[in-house]
Parts: sequence; C-alpha cells; structure tokens
Amino acid sequence: MHPFSPATALTLAFALAGAVSAEAKEPSTMSSFFDLETKTLEGKAQPLSEYRGKVVLVVNVASACGFTPQYSGLQKLHTEYGEKGLVVLGFPSNEFGGQEPGSSKEIRTFCETKFGVTFPMFEKVETKKGPGQHPIYQFLTAKEGQPKWNFHKYLVSRDGQVLDSYSSMVAPDSSKLIKAIESALAKK
Repeated sequence: MHPFSPATALTLAFALAGAVSAEAKEPSTMSSFFDLETKTLEGKAQPLSEYRGKVVLVVNVASACGFTPQYSGLQKLHTEYGEKGLVVLGFPSNEFGGQEPGSSKEIRTFCETKFGVTFPMFEKVETKKGPGQHPIYQFLTAKEGQPKWNFHKYLVSRDGQVLDSYSSMVAPDSSKLIKAIESALAKK
C-alpha cells in the first residue's frame, strides 16, 4: 500500500511537473542577457533586447556607499565609449549595508544632481541568490558569482553573454576594466 492517496499522488505529480517546467525557464538557463526584462526607475517595463548588439556594463549601485563616487567614472565610461557601443546599466540594491534606502525618485534625483548620471537606471533589485533574486542577477551570477558588495560590475558581450565580473575594488577607470571593455567593443 502506498503512503499517498491517488489524489495526493496526482497532485504531487502535477506539482513536480510544474517545478520542472518552471525550472526549465529559469533566467540562468536563458541563452542571452538580452532575453530578459526589467523596469525603469519610473516603473516602466524595459526589455533588455533594446541593448542587443551593444557591450553592456551592469552595475549594482547604491547612493550611500563608500564606492558611490564610482558613479562619476561609470558616467565617464558611458559617455566616452557610448558611441562605440557601450552602455552602462545601473541597478540600485539595498542589500549591502542598507546603503540604498531611497525611493526611485530619490535615487534618480541623487544620481542626476550629484553625479550627472545619464546612463539607464532601473528599479531596485535583489542581487543575492535566494527566492527574491532578480532574474537579471540569476543570469549574471550563474557564470560569474554574486556580488559581494555595491558597485560590482558584470561585462556582457554584444551577443548577451557574460564575459567577466569585477569587484567593487575595480574602479571604472582601472586599466583592467578599460582593456576588457575595449576588447569586447572590438568584436563585432
């Protein structure tokens, strides 16, 4: 005799089938960064397919962090390499020391007035592994691991593949990061 009734067994079978189906659609198994979607700071849907063909530098940002001055360097990269095909994407996160407590409007105002940020910024996300991790970070961290702090950077190729990641200690103007960006931009 089985410990489950036929109805319970059938429910379990459907639940397992659903789990397998959901797992098959996990962002970490998607083939490209550009298959994903997020929301702007203003709450509008933003398909990342808009950046297809560009080299992307994804950064989890925060307004009250010791690394916050990196906004200036990120903006400089976005400006200097934008015409060559680079786009910087900022994803606020409050996971590291509660250093991004502001609302979307406060984040936008802070970034524009303090650092002249013009690169795309998005709603707050969870970057760490767990049930709340944003699909974009599920995809990014599948290959390169999760951020250890704010201003962790992921470099994504023109075809949507994660090339490398850089800790908060790697400044936007570091020769290591610039060489990697230039190398990625050189590939058409």
